[in-house]
Amino acid sequence: MTALGLCVRDLCVSYGRVQAVHDVSFTVPDGACLGVIGANGAGKSSTLKAIFRLAEATAGELSYQGISLLRTPAHRIGALGIGYVPEGRRVFAGLTVRKNLLMGGYRLSWRRRGEMADRLAHAYDLFPALKRFDGGLAGALSGGQQQMLAIARALIGGPRLLVLDEPSMGLAPVVIEDIARSLGRLRQDGVGLLLVEQNARLTFSLTDRCLVLENGRAVKEGPSEVLRDDPDVRRIYLGT
Repeated sequence: MTALGLCVRDLCVSYGRVQAVHDVSFTVPDGACLGVIGANGAGKSSTLKAIFRLAEATAGELSYQGISLLRTPAHRIGALGIGYVPEGRRVFAGLTVRKNLLMGGYRLSWRRRGEMADRLAHAYDLFPALKRFDGGLAGALSGGQQQMLAIARALIGGPRLLVLDEPSMGLAPVVIEDIARSLGRLRQDGVGLLLVEQNARLTFSLTDRCLVLENGRAVKEGPSEVLRDDPDVRRIYLGT
């Protein structure tokens, strides 16, 4: 198993008698960007949940920087350098935008307030709309603004790998473009991405490589620019 980046090998995930993921393997080297596409029920979210110990891996190996994730308590995985943006945003609706962001840095000690200030400034630079609502409740934000907040909150922890589950779901095209630009900036800064998406066009535009899941199994993997032109992928996921 590689010592650098994220390594998933022969992963299986089951819910009772139902197996959602079958022997899925992939790697995300440091600074690389991998996309995972597939229809509803393909096993995309279950794969991500297994990485963060939110779903039980019934078989396989998971590691980040050579450290076994299966032997790491769920609450300590973020400290390894992995940020998670869950499906559905999951912001704290009753807290202000700023307090939501501060929650993303709960591991930082009070002696590192200067570092927290820098990270907040970076988040507001990446998503200027959040700065305007700094003192407002997160629940009052639009869906697109809440998605920006969820991403920014994950970034406050200073991850080297950002894992995103369906970040474009339910958003208007113009908002998706804004989020795509921000994720592109993160790529330029050297932050790796593991992007799970049904929006195949967005996935291909943001990633180096892509994995296609069907019924819990990996059926295709390769460079994003190659899979984008694959006839089956174009027919099923791009509608062409």
